[in-house]
Amino acid sequence: MPYPTHLLPTTVVGSYPQPDWLVDRSTLLGHGVPRVHAHDMWRVADPWLEQAQDDATVLAIRAMEQAGIDIITDGEERRESYSNRFALALDGIDAEHPGRVAARGGRTTPVPRVVGKIRRRGPVEVRDVEFLLRNTGHATKITLPGPFTLSQQAQNAFYGDEEEMAMDYAAAVNEELRALKATGVDVVQLDEPWVRTSPEKATRYGIRAINRALEGIEGTTVVHLCFGYAAVVPGDTKPAGYAFLPQLADTAAQQISIEAAQPKLDLGVLRDLSGKTIMLGVLDLGDPGVETAEVVAARIRAGLNFVAPERLIPAPDCGMKYLPRETAFGKLKALAEGAAIVRRELAG
Repeated sequence: MPYPTHLLPTTVVGSYPQPDWLVDRSTLLGHGVPRVHAHDMWRVADPWLEQAQDDATVLAIRAMEQAGIDIITDGEERRESYSNRFALALDGIDAEHPGRVAARGGRTTPVPRVVGKIRRRGPVEVRDVEFLLRNTGHATKITLPGPFTLSQQAQNAFYGDEEEMAMDYAAAVNEELRALKATGVDVVQLDEPWVRTSPEKATRYGIRAINRALEGIEGTTVVHLCFGYAAVVPGDTKPAGYAFLPQLADTAAQQISIEAAQPKLDLGVLRDLSGKTIMLGVLDLGDPGVETAEVVAARIRAGLNFVAPERLIPAPDCGMKYLPRETAFGKLKALAEGAAIVRRELAG
């Protein structure tokens, strides 16, 4: 199915919940958002793991289709986190002897340790997107961690200059994006939540790294940022606004994806991104209940006060990985139905 041309096409940010027969959810939650290997979260032994991940991917694809979502992903069913699948596949990384970086609340988190020049060794997510394309007729999207976020989720034990490391990450991401686009996937997305966590560094070299990663990439490109998974970062600890958002107007990305529903974001900030299409978070993933279609429609209408309908794409706030599957499906169905309500209003 070609990229949708109707107003308010719906999409997901990236992940969809993995089945309980595939992952031990308590172990996953114990890892938070893994930066290094989290092999112990898988319930299926190595000889059968890829087949099990394929089966889970088909289930995720079908769920998104049945919910009525227009642009779907593979659900990131093969990933331990949004970033570590790609981050640990690169040359220059010592994955067996992690480093540590400061995290929230004074804790430290184990992270990849950079011990040599960062290079892409070979395809990482190409099979993932080829599998997605074989198993759906819908418009498709695949996600990658962005170069700035990768550089902040690593301990530098090699580079004399952190910016140089970020730019090498950008070159590796660019090579992977080129390979992903060659498959025929419709949309590629970079996840860059750390630009708002480290705004000073992001100002110095984050935009340059993102633009290097997107260099020469044709078609629809997205940069996603958020305040963190609701299961990991509770709503009452999330800030009311982004420390780094207007600057994304200078990225080469066509679309900017933001979390807005759970933090009740003042949508006036969208005026600063008037040249971009906005992927607007209208599903609160911190709410264990399923929104009604009318609640979703009201959040979309609020976005339309600041963004023209042809530049608005309704979506969840963030990836849905940590939700129960039935909750995720219900929320996506409400997303599709809420967008349809507003679409009819615009047509009428």
